[in-house]
Amino acid sequence: MATVSHPAFWEDLYQRGGDGWELGGPAPALVDFVETGPPPRGRVAVPGCGRGHDARYLARRGYGAVGFDFADDAVRAARALEAQDPTGASFERRDIFTLGGDYANAFDGVWEYTCFCAIDPARRAEYVRAIASILKPGGWLLACFYPIRRGGGGPPFPISRSEIRRHFAPRFRFERAFPPIRSVPRRSGQEWMVLTRKTY
Repeated sequence: MATVSHPAFWEDLYQRGGDGWELGGPAPALVDFVETGPPPRGRVAVPGCGRGHDARYLARRGYGAVGFDFADDAVRAARALEAQDPTGASFERRDIFTLGGDYANAFDGVWEYTCFCAIDPARRAEYVRAIASILKPGGWLLACFYPIRRGGGGPPFPISRSEIRRHFAPRFRFERAFPPIRSVPRRSGQEWMVLTRKTY
């Protein structure tokens, strides 16, 4: 049986309608942040982009957005939406843990939402290294972590605020951390926004 570390796991979910993370539009937490105090414009990576709503929103707001996803179905859907209503976003089917080879120091920013919680928790340190590798020195990571709770299986795999700080420091300096202004109802009270900067 395929695990979360294999594309087949995610392909199966897409093909049988098990993509409960699909919002049908950009994440409210991202929209509110960008509308009220946007991070600096530049090239932005969106790991685990799904059908690309967040990447396409960022492209509309003036960012050079590139969405990456493990699942062929997700990337095909994102490209189809982009073809119907072009924003300038692009999409690649990739294993995010390998991005450093082609995209070392290539991005000004990263938007993280529901990718970190989908990976095997044993690979969280590896994820932090991968994200740091694709960011320019001083580049920003904006993330909405979910679900913030203890215990339980996954995906999504839960995490606490203290674990997030432990995993991301010292490669990232935390500049802001707060509950998002808006969450989708089923995630209310379980999300935590952070804005960090790559330190090395």
